[in-house]
This record gives sequence, C-alpha cells and structure tokens, in this order.
Amino acid sequence: MLALLAPGQGSQKPGFLSPWLDLPGARARLNWWSALSGVDLVHLGTDAGDDEIKDTAKTQPLLVAAGLLAAERLPLHDVAVLAGHSIGEITAGALAGVFSPETAMTLAGVRGREMAAACALEETGMAAVLGGDPAEVTAAIEAAGAYPANVNGAGQTVAAGSSEAIAKLVAQPPAKARIIPLKVAGAFHTPYMAPARRTLEALAGGIATRDPHKILLSNADGTAVTGGAETVRRLVRQVTSPVRWDECMTTLADLGVTAIIELPPAGTLAGLAKRALKGMEVVTVNTPDDLAKARDLIARHGVVPSTRPSVPFHVTVSPSAGRFAPADIAEGTEVSQGDLLGRVLTRHEPVDLVAGHTGVLVAWLVSDDDPIAAGQPLARIHPGGNP
Repeated sequence: MLALLAPGQGSQKPGFLSPWLDLPGARARLNWWSALSGVDLVHLGTDAGDDEIKDTAKTQPLLVAAGLLAAERLPLHDVAVLAGHSIGEITAGALAGVFSPETAMTLAGVRGREMAAACALEETGMAAVLGGDPAEVTAAIEAAGAYPANVNGAGQTVAAGSSEAIAKLVAQPPAKARIIPLKVAGAFHTPYMAPARRTLEALAGGIATRDPHKILLSNADGTAVTGGAETVRRLVRQVTSPVRWDECMTTLADLGVTAIIELPPAGTLAGLAKRALKGMEVVTVNTPDDLAKARDLIARHGVVPSTRPSVPFHVTVSPSAGRFAPADIAEGTEVSQGDLLGRVLTRHEPVDLVAGHTGVLVAWLVSDDDPIAAGQPLARIHPGGNP
C-alpha cells in the first residue's frame, strides 16, 4: 500500500518550481491558480528570494500549487492513502476529491493571508525541540507558556507562543534536548491564530465538498476522515490546533503502508518517515526528473486496478484506532446516510461510526470487539443491494 504526502510551510526553497515550468501547460496552470489565490505563483516559484517566499500569505498557496502540479503527473488512482502536514492538508484534500484544485487554491490564498494578518497582531514565534523525553518536552514547553504546535514524531516537536515564552524555553530547555529557534512569522497552530480561524469558519459553509475517495488522514489525531464537510471543518479547526504528524505516521504503519511519495518541495516528511517508519521505501519528488521513480514506486506498491470490483460499492472506514462495537444491524439490511453503524471504543471516548451513504449493508468486514486501526475498512454498503 502506498501513501502520498504533501509537505507544509518551511519546506520551500528559492526557485524550486523552475524546472516544472518546462512541462506542457504548467505555466498556464500556475497563472490560473495565481488569479484564484491572489499571489504570483510563477514569480514566487522561480525568481523570488528566500525572504519573500517565507511570507505566510505567499508561502501557503505556493506549496499547495507545487503539490497539485506534481500530482497531476502521477497515476493517483493507484494511491491508497493521502496526508498533508499543515497547509499540505489542503493539497491532500483536493487530491482525495473533497474539493477541486481551484477551491484548494482559493482556500490556500485566504488561509495564508488571514494567518499572516494574525501573526502581525502580536510578537510570536516558534522553535524546534529535538530529542528529549516526549512527556518532558511537552511539560517544558507548557511551563514556558508556549504550545506544542507540531508534534512531528521521530524526536521532533515544534513549540509556538509569544516571543517571551520562546525565549524562556530556549533558556530552560528540557533534558537531553536541543532547541533551534525558527525564522517564521508567528505562532501557527495555537490560539494566536483565532482571528484566522474565525474568518475561515465564516467561509467554510460555502465550500462545495464530496466525500474523499481515498483514505485521507487528519492532522488533528491521525484518523481517517470519511466526510467532505467534516474534512473542511477539521481544516478550519487545525489553524488553532496542534499538528499531530506523529499520529499520522502511526496510522500509516497501522494501515500497512509500505511506500511513501512526498510531493514537492520534498524532504522534510520523507526524513521523518525514514526515522520513524523503519523499512519504508520513500521517494521524494522535487523536479520532473523524479516522476519516473515515483511512478515506478506506485506500480510496485500501489493498488492494482484489475483487482477492483466491477460493481460499485462504498466502504465505511474507521475514524479512529480502538476496538469496534457494531450496532445490531444484520447483513442485508438497508441503511440510510447518517445511520449509526457502531462505535469505535478508543482510549479516550467512543467515536460514532455512521453510514456515509444510503444502501444495503452487504458485509461487515470486522467482528465485535476486534482491534482496528484508523482508516481500516469496517463495512461495505452497496447502493443497489447485494452485488
């Protein structure tokens, strides 16, 4: 099984889109997306310097555009799992079919501008904490008055907060940890981003969505999101919530993912995967020359089209890891969209599993009290009855 990952802010490099402009239609595509996002993507990806592409209002749409542009050149029908880090979640949502690339670019433009505006309200910052005991790292971050904004796994946590809080953390680091202040505009994924979240909440109801047609992992907790509207709600909430990339990587392992492709500008997520997911085959896509390696990886680890059933059906997947408690619904029973199919019993609280489609429940794919992973298929619903 293969996963496609979209990186987040900080992965950009000056001129990284230059080689992509030689591909047919690439410049026109970027020009169109520039109109939608409100920034000049061609300039930002080719001629702009390091300081300019660190501007949050420009970085976010630039990263989404880069991921979409590269993904259009790959056989995505054989990719089973999608995930993105922070702004990369918008890229992943578009590739999972939740919304169109045009919507993704518009949303990235608004998100970038609003988060940049929120950054300007107070002096805030971020710092990477490398190493140390995870519990002690979190305790030290909170003791300094900061927030664990990105829990990336592989021994890496990013703290965010006021400039004073970051300075205090640097002065009093947790045991066996190294702290690197980051050159970013502000405290992303913390309550400091509340003004941006409010703006996005006002827009979210107008976004046309569809349910994802692939396993789409959420930064909130690493679980698979099964509904389009829920995907957008999570994207909005994530602006003020920590990125739990460690949980996303745990889910990749639980699902049995054997290979990963990171979209451009690639390297950060691939590095985390190599350290945390031993034995994982990884390909980074940074230029069109890397597409052949990515296609080969998909051919060897992706879904085989010929194995797909000829009769369409919907598979309901688990929203979380835990143990499954099915509702008293026999196979062959007609269910309606929104009906309760059961609950996933997690370490914290039960999570409802509801039918995403109307049809006949033709097969339970797990049994009562079975241990399950986030994103694991649990039930098959056929729109027209038994196939």
